[in-house]
Amino acid sequence: MHEELIAQAQAWLTEDPDPETRTELARLIDAEDHTELAARFSGTLQFGTAGLRGELGAGPMRMNRSVVIRAAAGLAAYLKKQGQAGGLVVIGYDARHKSHDFAQDTAAVMTGAGLRAAVLPRPLPTPVLAFAIRHLGAVAGVEVTASHNPPRDNGYKVYLGDGSQIVPPADIDIAAEIAAVPSLTTVRRPTEGWDTLDDSVLDAYLARTDAVLSEGSPRTARTVYTAMHGVGKDVLLAAFARAGFPAPVLVAEQAEPDPEFPTVAFPNPEEPGAMDLAFATARACETAPDLIIANDPDADRCAVAVQDGTDWRMLRGDEVGALLAAHLVRRGATGTFAESIVSSSLLGRIAEKAGLRHVETLTGFKWIARAEGLRYGYEEALGYCVDPDGVRDKDGITAALLITELASQLKEEGRTLLDLLDDLAVEHGLHATDQLSVRVEDLSLIAAAMRRLREQPPTELAGLPIIRTDDLTKGTADLPPTDGLRYTLDGARVIVRPSGTEPKLKCYLEVVVPVGSHEDLPAARAKATALLESIKRDLSTAAGI
Repeated sequence: MHEELIAQAQAWLTEDPDPETRTELARLIDAEDHTELAARFSGTLQFGTAGLRGELGAGPMRMNRSVVIRAAAGLAAYLKKQGQAGGLVVIGYDARHKSHDFAQDTAAVMTGAGLRAAVLPRPLPTPVLAFAIRHLGAVAGVEVTASHNPPRDNGYKVYLGDGSQIVPPADIDIAAEIAAVPSLTTVRRPTEGWDTLDDSVLDAYLARTDAVLSEGSPRTARTVYTAMHGVGKDVLLAAFARAGFPAPVLVAEQAEPDPEFPTVAFPNPEEPGAMDLAFATARACETAPDLIIANDPDADRCAVAVQDGTDWRMLRGDEVGALLAAHLVRRGATGTFAESIVSSSLLGRIAEKAGLRHVETLTGFKWIARAEGLRYGYEEALGYCVDPDGVRDKDGITAALLITELASQLKEEGRTLLDLLDDLAVEHGLHATDQLSVRVEDLSLIAAAMRRLREQPPTELAGLPIIRTDDLTKGTADLPPTDGLRYTLDGARVIVRPSGTEPKLKCYLEVVVPVGSHEDLPAARAKATALLESIKRDLSTAAGI
């Protein structure tokens, strides 16, 4: 067994084009570190609807140049079988370790396969890549990013020519082509022949960002901004300057790209402590800002924080999702409002009252972006699509512009984002959401929890009877199959699913409490908080987590 493992590792080593991972792998072979080698060679990183994502390192279970070259070769073969030989593939990348190398390798493989390749000029937000695909008439796009994952991770996100991320069966077909690559020696990788784009694509994207705002709208809200050590700063500042907003105050410690993400445990605005420096910056401002804006490292997500009493708090993705929806409705938007099934049902209430079509999809913008007639889409994980004709994906830059326009408008009326949230609660009922998220080292714990919930299903949570249970692996009339469970309770809803991008079990909770008037809000909030805590406890027990 050990001999076979060493032979596998040595075969991989002979093909590895990267001196760093070759050195790393040679060291493991020399040390006969069978445990670590087994972890690296226990299979291959699976290409799915999120593309690839994993820890950097040598071997087929890690993200490295060998894995990326195979993935690019598989994608190229797939595109050619789709009749797109000679088509353009546009490639973007973030500022993580190896991102530039992976982008260059992808361009070389596409060129060698007879496709045309164009690489964005430098690390830029993912939405710029999503925009560039349609703007340039590309047949596909690749973004090298691990979004908000830990520093040691990287990833590979694939879009097709419609500018949205791949969904089945494209992922399965591409995975089959990747598996069919016999060895790296068969993959042509010329050293030139692709284009490196200039700033004209970025300029076109920035020109498009103006379109999300209403002509002549107030532009007075003051912001504090953090790029979370990612690539959002320059593009967001340029977009804000074009729009005529006051220049955001930067969180200096997190303003510049840094693949080590030194000030945060996880570079995700949702993680505990990630926003602490932004709050400190806001408190130190001579003139109190109206809101804090944060992007995740590839700037496709947008977090918003507001002053609540004497301190700052981050709004939930569902709260921002509802605020943006209400703003668009007030501006007379028409079309479909779409969200993922794990997001708040408040969007449906807002759309229904406005006479707009409302659609729920599976989790992820690869599904939301495909809603017919899409005008606005969001998911609770801080993702918002406010200009689907420009970027058919979540976009943290245009979302930041739109929420700042709303804050400016409310400021002119002597009101805040929290006041509007109160109005929505009185109008539609208080929709309170929370999440139970469990990160694991051993992925089998997630499978065990899902199995337990299926074999010993709960009949009530927080004293509320479960009216209906949907096992989403079977699909529904409106949704394709996915690994998840949905519980409908009297006045509440719970969805449990494994994360598609991280080693987490995620449970999404929502309670709806009727509200008669603004005076009833404190009692309704207290009731909702108690219910959510009780549901969390009971669900944790039922799942064995």
